[in-house]
Amino acid sequence: MASMTESHPARTAAAARPAPRRRMRAEDAPERAILSATDRRRPGVRVVLFGVQALILVGLLIAGAGPILWLAKSAVSTTQDILTQPFGLWPSGIQLGNLVEAWNRSAIGRYMFNTVIIAAGQAVVTLFVCTTCAYCLSVLRPKWGPWLQGAILATLFIPGIVVLVPLYLTVLNLPGTGGTLIDNYLAIWLPGAANAFMILVIKRFFDALPRDLFEAARLDGAGAWRTFFSIVLPLSRPIMGVVALLTVMGSWKDFLWPMLVLPTRTLQPVSVALFLNLKNTELAIQLAALFLALLVPVILFVIFQKQFLRGVSASAGVKG
Repeated sequence: MASMTESHPARTAAAARPAPRRRMRAEDAPERAILSATDRRRPGVRVVLFGVQALILVGLLIAGAGPILWLAKSAVSTTQDILTQPFGLWPSGIQLGNLVEAWNRSAIGRYMFNTVIIAAGQAVVTLFVCTTCAYCLSVLRPKWGPWLQGAILATLFIPGIVVLVPLYLTVLNLPGTGGTLIDNYLAIWLPGAANAFMILVIKRFFDALPRDLFEAARLDGAGAWRTFFSIVLPLSRPIMGVVALLTVMGSWKDFLWPMLVLPTRTLQPVSVALFLNLKNTELAIQLAALFLALLVPVILFVIFQKQFLRGVSASAGVKG
């Protein structure tokens, strides 16, 4: 009787202890889609879904690749064919000489070299400014960091055309120096360096980096710059590649600002030079020159598309 009496409290405590919660499996989770898995297995539903997906894919291909393909077709067509039969496949034959004539007449090679210098310098300056600013906000975290981040975020709501005139007047007559940046590539590099969108994207990536690495570096005596160059930058190659590619492509197609600050023809990028040099040229040669200028960014994206997509997915965070 004594043993039974002693074991009774233990049995009571075991009975009162809550049962362990069973971990919900993926298949046990409630379905939140419009169509359930059972509906998607039906033949009629599968045919409709396939048709909708095919229509969306075709629409995206037409919207994305359609203008490029039409430009490629028009670049080797005659002006008459472009005007009379814009969607006809070379009624008068393929005119490959348009590309040669456009290259020689508009000196695309020289202007492409200018564009490469502008785009490369823009990428370097933008990466330096955006990564250091994001590092300050994400890793160093000063007291005034939230105010600075709010100010950076607020600039995203200001249209670029609003600050165009004040920015041009600043470049034309630098405050405190009396100098000017007209006909200087710094007039393009410096205003576009502090890109608010790029800063916030890089900061989001830095926020996901393991904090233990920064604490260990601080305990080992590494300063802020040593931590930045030895730890943060090597871990941030994916997002830096994305930012560099987006900056290069944005700089390659920029038109209005380079036309304002680079009035000298020999310094202009290809986007401005083609517009000014081919005003009185026949339409077929103009389109051939535009196609040649378009090849570089398209080829860059095709070559680095894996790195670009990997960097975009990695920008959401880093799993430790």
